[in-house]
Amino acid sequence: MLRRAGAVAGGMGSAARAVARVMFPVLLGAAVLGSAPAVPAAHGDEVRDGQQAVLRTLGLPQAWQVSRGEGVTVAVLDSGVDPRHRDLAGSVIEGRDFTVGANPPDVAPLRLHGTYMASLIAGHGHGAGGRDGVIGVAPRARVLSVRVILEDEEAGFRRFNTAKRFENVVARGIRYAVDHGADVINMSISKELATREERAAIRYAVSKGVVLVAAAGNDGEGRRRGHAPYSYPAAFPGVVSVAATDRGLRRASFSNANPSVLVAAPGVDILGAGPGDEYWVGRGTSQATALVSGVAALIKAKYPKMAPVLVAQALTAGATRRPAGGYDTGTGFGVVNAGRALAEAAKIARHTHTADGHGVHDPARPLGQAGEPVRVIHRDRERITFYGGVALAAGLGALASLAAVVLVTVRARTAR
Repeated sequence: MLRRAGAVAGGMGSAARAVARVMFPVLLGAAVLGSAPAVPAAHGDEVRDGQQAVLRTLGLPQAWQVSRGEGVTVAVLDSGVDPRHRDLAGSVIEGRDFTVGANPPDVAPLRLHGTYMASLIAGHGHGAGGRDGVIGVAPRARVLSVRVILEDEEAGFRRFNTAKRFENVVARGIRYAVDHGADVINMSISKELATREERAAIRYAVSKGVVLVAAAGNDGEGRRRGHAPYSYPAAFPGVVSVAATDRGLRRASFSNANPSVLVAAPGVDILGAGPGDEYWVGRGTSQATALVSGVAALIKAKYPKMAPVLVAQALTAGATRRPAGGYDTGTGFGVVNAGRALAEAAKIARHTHTADGHGVHDPARPLGQAGEPVRVIHRDRERITFYGGVALAAGLGALASLAAVVLVTVRARTAR
C-alpha cells in the first residue's frame, strides 16, 4: 500500500491500523505521526491570512513577478482532486483512476488528500481578485489528477493494499501523466520497497523532460538520530526528494532523514483545500512536496525546455537556511525559495545546450533487458600491416627525396 506522507482529515483510525498489520511487506499503512487531526478552517479569507508565513518563506512575492506557472501542467498522483472546489475550479483535468475495482461500484472517491495537495500547488483562490481561499505556489498552472491511492477511510482500502493487480499503479500513473502532457509530477506518497516497473517509469519521465517530486516520508519520529529508511519513489535517482521543516525551518521531527533528501520545505500547520469548498490544516512531507512541485512549475513555465536535473540544480542552488557544510540528511541543501530558484534558473538557462540522445538506450526499457544489437566491426590485420608498411616506405622515400634536394641546393650555392 502507498502511505500518504501527510496527515489529513483525521488521519488513520483503529480499523485502518488493523489493516496495516496484515499488509504485504512491500506496502505500508498511513500514519498520523503524532500530529493533531486536520481541522476545517472557518472562512476562506482566514485561510489566506494563515498562508502568509509560508508564502514569505518560499519567496513567492518576488517569484510571482517572474512566473506564476502559466502553461504548465502538474500531474498530481494521489487520491483524486475535486475539480469543483472554488479555489481550483477551471484548473483541474480529471485523468485516469488506476484504483478502479478496489472500492465497491457505488462508492465515490473521497479525494481528500489529492485535493489538499493540488490546492497547495495550483490553488487560485476565489472572490474579488482571487483574494480569498487558498493560493497555490503556481496559481496559473493546470492540475492533471491521476488517482493512484485510496484514502484510509475508503471502503476499498484493504482490497487496494492486498490485491497484486494494484502493485504497480504508481508506475502506470507516471507513464500516463507523461503521455498526457505533464511537465511536473507531484507524488506526495511513499512506500518502503520499489519495483523495477517504477524505476523504468521514472527513467521514462526524466527522458521526456518531466520533473518528478516526491515525499521523503514521515518515519523520522523516534528513529535513532532522526534517520529513517529510504522511501520510494522519492529515493529513486532523478526524483527530487523533499523533507519537511517545522515553523523554525528545522527538520520536522517526523520527517525522514537519509541521503536521498535533496531539499526541504515547510510541512507543519499548512493550510489547504478539501472537497466541498472546505479547508484543512495538516502536517507532513506531503505538504512540503506539493510546495516544491509548485516551485518546479514556476521554473518550467519560465524555462519550458530546462532538463529535470537542471531544475533540481536551480532548486538546490537557490535554497536558503543551508545546513553547516552545505548539506545534511535532514533538510538536504536547505529550504526551497522560489524567487532565488528562478534567479538560479536564469543563470543556468544562459549556459546550457541540449544533447542529441539519438541511438542511446531506450529509457522505457528496464535495465537488464536485451537492448539493440551491438554492431561489431571486424578488422583485417594483414591488410592493415601491408598498407601500413607501404605508407611507412612512402614516408621514408619522401624524407630521402627532401634530403637530396636540400643537399643539391647547398652544393650549388657552394659552387658559386
